Amino acid sequence: MRINKFLLLFLFSGLLFTSCSKDNNDVIDDEVTTDPENLEIEEFVYRGMNNIYLYKNQIPELADNYFSNGEDLNEFLASFDGPEDLFYEGLVADEDRFSYITPDYIALENSFSGISTTTGVDYRLYRFSNSNDLFGLVRYIIPNSNAVGKGIERGDLFTQINGQDLTIDNYTTLLNSDEITFHLASISNSTVSETSETVTITSQTLTENPILINKTLDVDGMKVGYIMYNSFIADFDDELNAAFAELKAEGISKLILDLRYNGGGRVSSATRLASMITGQFDGEIFAKEQWNEKYQNLFESQNNGEDLNIRFTNEIDDGELINSLNLNDIYIITSSSSASASELVINGLKPYIDVVQVGDTTTGKSQASATLYDSPDFKRTHANPNHTYAIQPLIYHSVNAKDVSVPFNGIIPEVAIEENITNLGVLGDPSEPLLSAALDALKGTRRFYPERNHDFREFSESGVKEPTYKRMYIDEVPSVPEKIIE
Repeated sequence: MRINKFLLLFLFSGLLFTSCSKDNNDVIDDEVTTDPENLEIEEFVYRGMNNIYLYKNQIPELADNYFSNGEDLNEFLASFDGPEDLFYEGLVADEDRFSYITPDYIALENSFSGISTTTGVDYRLYRFSNSNDLFGLVRYIIPNSNAVGKGIERGDLFTQINGQDLTIDNYTTLLNSDEITFHLASISNSTVSETSETVTITSQTLTENPILINKTLDVDGMKVGYIMYNSFIADFDDELNAAFAELKAEGISKLILDLRYNGGGRVSSATRLASMITGQFDGEIFAKEQWNEKYQNLFESQNNGEDLNIRFTNEIDDGELINSLNLNDIYIITSSSSASASELVINGLKPYIDVVQVGDTTTGKSQASATLYDSPDFKRTHANPNHTYAIQPLIYHSVNAKDVSVPFNGIIPEVAIEENITNLGVLGDPSEPLLSAALDALKGTRRFYPERNHDFREFSESGVKEPTYKRMYIDEVPSVPEKIIE
């Protein structure tokens, strides 16, 4: 296992440390006065990005010798409206879709544990052609949530929230209300029509178990495992291992892993899932890391470069042995919502076993991030008590054991089929269209699958505003020797 394998942190350059220690109340550029609190946060943001950001070489201002003195640096910081503006407009590379800054790292940490505020209705939003109007499609109801038993279920449509039509301008506000009234709709011949039905649900703080379904199917005399796993959350690795123990006890010979709604999560959880699927490759390379030049050179120079390797494992955090299935093939269901750690599993398994992907093309994300706090070593301990800002920058790019990366435009499935608004089916039922297609592939009886209705365009989905949305992250920011200063 590679968790907590790094030791101490890179220091900033001596020049930059000197520059950051100047009086926060300095008047910059004759007329611009920087707010002391903003400057303190912005200095931290700049320091973190300068140190570890994957795309540091694409941002001229992040070069170690770019600013000749502290006043020049502070003038640069003062030119932005605040930490968020500095981060997104000044320090994030154009190709970076996923680095993140938050003013509340408590909420970020909760998100990593699967804790969120929700009605319990998981949905995807669609946009009507040539219109700014939207409608929602219920994908599933979160177990034990306030939505259970309220008369709303998978396949239901809604066009209004709290009496207002959903549009690209108001959907975020409406769908984040403390209490939500869904105005249900129906679809016929590509026409979405409102009904008189409404469902009102109060939002709640909820911890969602990412294992939505775990069952064994009898398929022509074969025992086939089916597991729907919706997020790589470390707090549920025990439950995931227990789910695999159940499948193993059932004596399954094939496995269908449903990642269609899984946007990613923790790297170590993805590694463990891959190890549960296999088991015969313990200690082999599952993935390799590629950092910015300074970190890459360091890791290559020490321990024979071993710190750059992510290896299959046989245990989880508490030393509990992994319940491995020792499979030689797997069938994985994906959609455009499948991202990061989901793609890591697919890409990491391909050099070792036959991976048959069924569904839609994935997002296309191969970079991992880490949480940086405002502390001397960017870790949670000794974080600055004056604020709760943290940054979640991309820190490395991953490839598999054969040095193959996840394509920027996503992984294309061998069996192409998209969810159909008018026929979602029941999750876990063999007749559900995507699961049925996976079973066809498993049996070698592939057939024609109709295209999704393209009168409506996918627009957004549940959780898009969550800090962990389509992000892959490691346990903590890596540490390196203090005196590695070039």
